[in-house]
Amino acid sequence: MPKIFEYFGFVFFFYSNEHEPIHVHVTHNNCQSIFELIMMDGELVEIRVREKTGEEPLSAKDKKTAEEFIRKYSKNIINKWVRFFVLKQAVKSTTIKTKL
Repeated sequence: MPKIFEYFGFVFFFYSNEHEPIHVHVTHNNCQSIFELIMMDGELVEIRVREKTGEEPLSAKDKKTAEEFIRKYSKNIINKWVRFFVLKQAVKSTTIKTKL
């Protein structure tokens, strides 16, 4: 379960046996939601949010923060996905200490 980002209490990660579409799990305050990155011609065109069965979902405010973060760092998230799932390379977690 590689953690890819930490951002003011939010943790962004992949499960090690993931599937497409590219998506990232986000936890904050013991809640979790999943954000799917929908790409077209190499560009992010949509972010879809879904809930993880058996987990309390992120609050509306936390979902908004997580989505803003994902929009800003989408290329980095996608690069980490490709490195981990396609190239089978380790990915390092990055702590972001600057507000969006």
